[in-house]
Amino acid sequence: MTTSTEPVTASVVESASRPELAAPIGAGVLHLRAAGVSVVLDASGSLLPRIAHWGADLGEVDEQTARRIAEVSVLGTATAFLDDPMLLGIVTEHSRGWTGFPGLIGHRSGRDWSTLFRVVAIQARENTVQCTAVDTEARLLLELVIELTPQGLLRSRAKLIVTPAESPDGDAPFELDGLTLTFPVPSHATELLDFAGRHLRERHPQRHPFDIGARVRETRKGRTGLDGTLLLAAGTPGFSFGSGEVWAIHVAWSGNQRALAERMNTGHAVLSGGELLLPGEITLGSGDCYTTPWIYGSYGLGLDAMASRFHAHLRARPHHPSTPRPVILNTWESVYFDQDLTRLTTLAQDAASIGVERYVLDDGWFLGRRDDTKGLGDWQVDTQVWPNGLHPLVDRVHELGMQFGLWVEPEMVNPDSHLARDHPEWVLSSGNRTPLPARRQQVVDLTQPGAYAHILDSLDALLNEYRIDYLKWDHNRDLLEAGRWPTGQAAVHNQTLATYAIMDELRRRHPGLEIESCASGGGRVDLGILEHTDRVWASDCIDALERQTIERYTGLLLAPELIGSHIGSAQAHTTGRRHDLSFRAGTAFFGHLGVEADVSKMTPAERANLAEWVAVHKSFRPLLHTGRVVRLDNVDPSLMVRGVISDDQNEAIFSIASIKTADTAPTGALHLTGLKADVRYAVSLLPPGDVVRGNGQVEPSWISTPTVLPGAALQYAGLPMPDLWPEQVLLLHLRRATQAL
Repeated sequence: MTTSTEPVTASVVESASRPELAAPIGAGVLHLRAAGVSVVLDASGSLLPRIAHWGADLGEVDEQTARRIAEVSVLGTATAFLDDPMLLGIVTEHSRGWTGFPGLIGHRSGRDWSTLFRVVAIQARENTVQCTAVDTEARLLLELVIELTPQGLLRSRAKLIVTPAESPDGDAPFELDGLTLTFPVPSHATELLDFAGRHLRERHPQRHPFDIGARVRETRKGRTGLDGTLLLAAGTPGFSFGSGEVWAIHVAWSGNQRALAERMNTGHAVLSGGELLLPGEITLGSGDCYTTPWIYGSYGLGLDAMASRFHAHLRARPHHPSTPRPVILNTWESVYFDQDLTRLTTLAQDAASIGVERYVLDDGWFLGRRDDTKGLGDWQVDTQVWPNGLHPLVDRVHELGMQFGLWVEPEMVNPDSHLARDHPEWVLSSGNRTPLPARRQQVVDLTQPGAYAHILDSLDALLNEYRIDYLKWDHNRDLLEAGRWPTGQAAVHNQTLATYAIMDELRRRHPGLEIESCASGGGRVDLGILEHTDRVWASDCIDALERQTIERYTGLLLAPELIGSHIGSAQAHTTGRRHDLSFRAGTAFFGHLGVEADVSKMTPAERANLAEWVAVHKSFRPLLHTGRVVRLDNVDPSLMVRGVISDDQNEAIFSIASIKTADTAPTGALHLTGLKADVRYAVSLLPPGDVVRGNGQVEPSWISTPTVLPGAALQYAGLPMPDLWPEQVLLLHLRRATQAL
């Protein structure tokens, strides 16, 4: 199992001679460029590197100009401040004059709490800079990686190593309380955007002025959090999806974390992020080390440009899903805990008939599981419900040409389970008391070798016995008093690493296995978990109206093919709202499509309509899951419009969602962005998302008459909209015209 500390020898320090920079620009000033972004990194002195510029591409920069950019970026001083200008490193230090949130928080029995790191080695290869620095008095070595990815993402991580003392008397451990990395933003970024939410309403935006002081977003819930911020963005006033400069950071970590925006009266403005460590969680002895998660930064002209960098980065990963995302049917809202082979087999046959490609058996299949009060932790098939095991269902699903998936929640345990009764010491707790219950469950302490082996072996046994292609991996409660028996020492850090390790080991043993990150729906959505999984469940809420907003903003980080998006029942399970099939299907159309509705209870006409939606989605998957995502700002507040445009800009699909009654009838023109100005596009509504429901007596002519318009006309003159009833979706299809009509 991966742990928080890794052995390191004294030779790390001894070998830290300073090599020459590979292809330096100027005297240690580096210009990193990629995909329209420039980062000027001043690594010219002995202090930690600092970012002199992060933002728009500066073009070809010669040695003298790069050095001058770094020089003029240093802010002056005023009365009652430092005598010399403050040089702000990526790890901020009190010793360099920084009085804001510290980059490194820790101490040795009250000593060594303020560091002054000196660079002893630095290397630059292409757009990656590796820096080694030491504080000999504090006996700390810091290794920094700063990288500008080919997609224009700035990312950094740090490793802190405790070096040996000269004598055993001076070998006290270092208590680490936090290591945060900082990216500066310019002074004209005066507005902030972050996200909040709750179960069934994740990732809703909130804006704030970026004033003097700190806006700190922290989660101590042991997971990314239903109310956690997906991104923390700073931008020019009024920045939107398509306009304004935007700088955003993301903490790629699935446990406790911190993101903050801070503006000082010295004129400095920064975005910072890192893991949030609980008291006493990380104690580093001689030779031990701690590594931060990656902190990502993205710059763009508008939120869409900022988001497109994340999408491109995710799609370039070697382990990014390379096959078309199979359409899923999940059994939860069809049967809940009432599992029956005949009923589930019928459901599988109906699913196959509408084009479903992956069938997922949800909660209720394992030992003693009749409701949510018992059974978690006992990952064996319940023979009272399944006398022949899952084989009859699994085999039938594969016979029907579908993959088989299974719901699990390996990190949790019900007190009413064999696991909890046999091993009470395997439950996370801070001491002799049991944490408050949530969802009638506690948390398995995966940092215990026995518990780790038990969960890994239980899941491995299932995967060995059954042809399981996919695990829906849930995580249905926050972690409270998450300590390790018998001392109660905080364990969220190691628990997170252990979860990653189990996922990785299962995938190593079972090549081709895919895993979904689900955590009460959208409680674990981050780039850390996506290093070990293949998609996220955006929310337990499948109400299409709520999903319009949830998926709109989840998409600022994740590409559509990574976002599980399902067609729910006519009446939403979580809100009670009723929506017609076209609104439900049109909302789910762009993501990793699934069906949650009970198709066995649909009429033949309803199933045929659903099958049509599934077929159209499949036919456009190559566009939907590779194209560039755009979201329109310049629309009536009653509309929510998003689109996907092919890389060559020859084709696009836009979703026009009416989310409330408009103030005017009709709402005005739709101005489509992201198209080539001089390309002529054939414009049409895409069946089955072509049914206009509204109060219009005369619809705009393009709806019924074949229309070809250049991209410039579609953007600047626009397409007039019909007067739509609330809660419906139209799909607009644009394709490069071969001839004028």
